[in-house]
Amino acid sequence: MIALLIAASVCSLCLGTPSVAPHRLVAAVLDGDTTLAGIVVTELRVPRLLLALIAGACLGAAGLVLQEALRNPLAVPEMLGVSSGAALGVAAPLVLALSVPAAVQPLLALGGAALGGGLTLLAAGLGRSPSAVLLTGAAVAAALQAALLVLMVMADQLDLQLIYRYLLGSLSARTWDDIAGLWPWLLVAVPALVLCAPVLSVMRLGDEDAEALGVRARRARLFALAVAVVLIAPVTAVCGPVAWVGFLAPHLARWFDPASGAVRWLPWSAAWGAVAVAVADVPARLALAPVETPAGAWTALLGVPVGVALMRAGGARGRTGQRGTAAAPGGSGPRRVPNAAAAKTGAVKTGAERAGAEKTGAEEAR
Repeated sequence: MIALLIAASVCSLCLGTPSVAPHRLVAAVLDGDTTLAGIVVTELRVPRLLLALIAGACLGAAGLVLQEALRNPLAVPEMLGVSSGAALGVAAPLVLALSVPAAVQPLLALGGAALGGGLTLLAAGLGRSPSAVLLTGAAVAAALQAALLVLMVMADQLDLQLIYRYLLGSLSARTWDDIAGLWPWLLVAVPALVLCAPVLSVMRLGDEDAEALGVRARRARLFALAVAVVLIAPVTAVCGPVAWVGFLAPHLARWFDPASGAVRWLPWSAAWGAVAVAVADVPARLALAPVETPAGAWTALLGVPVGVALMRAGGARGRTGQRGTAAAPGGSGPRRVPNAAAAKTGAVKTGAERAGAEKTGAEEAR
């Protein structure tokens, strides 16, 4: 992970027009606005890299919160109406020609994300069943995406291009002002994550066991969704819904540390999310230069197959570890399951002994 992060950071800061040699990075930053390289590095590339890291960390942490709260590895912001609602809240004023200050856009995204998540929970019975929440969320996300398509039909050509690039998740032309707008939300989200992590570990046991341990499952699920909304909405307001980072990062965290729990996975999921967005932004900026492609297209293109492969590999590894063992009576530990031939021989022997005992009893009665 550290190697990927360093490589992606060096490529993001050095490659492009103008290109800067790695050993000249420090000098370019110190030059500041006195040279073209200094302006490009300090005012464009550094804030873009920081935004990629922050956005990826927020999406990775939100993905783990949703997956653990719903006990489903497919529970991602894109399938619960959260990302679609946030995108709808930002895109609607643009199409309807409403003048909205930049500082208000995170609030609109927060309201849209809360609307999508709230509709999902209401339609699923306020989070009564994790599977119901996930299935209902997919339907709500489809409805919100249909509303976005209606807005795109109403938009003119210029607004349509802006909305299309925004909906795919883009880090283009982002500055220090965009990063400054994220800090207040992070100050709220980080303490909420610290409080949420131990509850997620209990939620993995199931609703009944969580209730037995004093955790109200439905309220905990609502709180987890609220934390995910606070993480996702500000990022979506700035750079759009960067797709499937919340799916890939938790699976990477579990793959490299399968024996841990949610408390240990949460920071690693945030770190892997940051690395995923930083790595995806490099081909997004350079693959079709001078034309930039949205970073969300690359995260979806790379994240979905890698995430599915990790799911399959993790399931196969779990089945291999459990093959040939079973729990001993009284929970004393694993014991070897007898093979089929030994079990059959034991069953025949027991049946013969029982038949002999019954015959002896009948002769004594006679």
